[in-house]
This record gives sequence, C-alpha cells and structure tokens, in this order.
Amino acid sequence: MTVLTAILIVLATMLVMEWVAWASHKYIMHGFGWAWHRDHHEPHDNLLEKNDLFGLVGAAASIAMFAWGSKWALGEAAWWPATWIGLGILGYGIIYTLVHDGLVHQRYFRWVPRSGYAKRIVQAHKLHHATVGKEGGVSFGFVLAGDPARLKAELKRQRAAGTAVLRDAAEL
Repeated sequence: MTVLTAILIVLATMLVMEWVAWASHKYIMHGFGWAWHRDHHEPHDNLLEKNDLFGLVGAAASIAMFAWGSKWALGEAAWWPATWIGLGILGYGIIYTLVHDGLVHQRYFRWVPRSGYAKRIVQAHKLHHATVGKEGGVSFGFVLAGDPARLKAELKRQRAAGTAVLRDAAEL
C-alpha cells in the first residue's frame, strides 16, 4: 500500500460521502427519520437539535471503519482500506460541520458570504428550508449546491403540482 493509494481512498470516500449524505437526507431524514430531523426545520433557541444525532451515526460509521482496519482490534481479520475509509468519513464530517452547521446555519461563527461558492451553498440550503414539512424540497446535498435559479424553478413546479408547501412563496 502506498501513500498515494491511501490519499486516493480518503478523497474517494469523501466524494462518495456527499452522495451518501444526499441520499440519507432525502430518503431517511425527510422520510422515516423525520422525527430526528424535524427540529432542524423549525425555529428554536436550543444549542443542540435532535438532528445532531445523525452526526453521531456518521461518527459511529467512521469509528467502525477504523476498528475494522485495526489489527489491534481484529488481528488478521483487519482490512487495511477500512482505516482510510474511516478517515474519509471523518474528513467529510468535519467539512459538513464547518459548511452546514458553521457557514449555512451560523452555529459556530457569523459570516454572510457575498459571492462565489459560499454564497451559492447558503442560497441552496435556504431554498431547502423554504418548504414546510418533510414533503417536496430541493438541495438535499450538504457540500455541493445546485444553481439557485434552477432550485427556485423546481420549488415553483412542486408548489404548482401540490407536492410541496412553501413557507414564503413571495421569495421565489
């Protein structure tokens, strides 16, 4: 195993994690996991949310991969790529925390981006929060964001089709 192989596994895992996060957000958090995710879509003054429990699930997955990759934990049953996959999951979790919780929801710092990628990710996530309840919606990813104009058009389409209820349709 080379250093380059380990780096590629970590980076590939981080890329795959955006897809895992998107699918989990769309089909689990806005599906049967809504009981944990609901408070994230409602105003509150709490430091923590039930939604933060999903972060513990991600941490558990990372820890499990580190354990699977550890000869100390499993002896010869260890699988060496698992350590690097665990590191990729951890890396994605750190980026998610900084981008989603920090930048978008300003839980850790206050900065309103005026242009570029940071502004686009904030706009996309605000459009995600434009719906009431778990039905419909756009922009389920956490680190990659679609074009805000296209997301607005999709929300208008969902409203017209009756598949989404919007908080404030005047903003679209």
